[in-house]
Amino acid sequence: MTLRIGDTAPDFQAETTEGPISFHDWIGDSWALLFSHPKDFTPVCTTELGSLANMKPEFDSRNVKLMGLSVDPVENHVKWGEDIADVCGRAPNYPMIGDTDLKVAKLYNMLPASAGETSEGRTPADNATVRTVYVINPDKKIMLMLVYPMGTGRNFQEILRVIDSMQLTASHKVTTPADWKQGEDVIIAPVVSNDDAEKMFPGYKTVKPYLRTTPQPK
Repeated sequence: MTLRIGDTAPDFQAETTEGPISFHDWIGDSWALLFSHPKDFTPVCTTELGSLANMKPEFDSRNVKLMGLSVDPVENHVKWGEDIADVCGRAPNYPMIGDTDLKVAKLYNMLPASAGETSEGRTPADNATVRTVYVINPDKKIMLMLVYPMGTGRNFQEILRVIDSMQLTASHKVTTPADWKQGEDVIIAPVVSNDDAEKMFPGYKTVKPYLRTTPQPK
């Protein structure tokens, strides 16, 4: 099954470093960030997991839960956490899925169906496609999908920026321009008529008939 933005995120049950979870129940009324790694004890992923652990308060403040995934066993994740704490100052403070049967990786198109049924003997190169990020909203809809190459660390500040935009546009009839950041002007959604725009965003600016800007709603 090919996943697209707007699809319902597939539910699953899994073992994690914080015990067994049912994914949709775990999300609850929050947003969720599901991000995956090709194998434990890999250098780029070590820095990513530590970076995200240090940034967790930023995600908490936005009601975003974090969930990591690697195809190695949960016991390995715990040992890896010691290295991550040594390198980055903090071990993962969010659950990490042990996807040893590759079921979640296949369910989320991180690995092809032909990848087999076990992580045993697989190398990082075998799992090269397991470098993905999904952001899922409280309605369990996929709102963002990113796939990264093996040698490039993920930019979690950019992911936070996108979450800010998605949460803003979910509650107001606006969109965000290129390179937008919190507090900057936004674009009034095209579905809003000029009359309604004047009521909703008094004093808005018309740049082009199809491009109207306004200060970010509070």
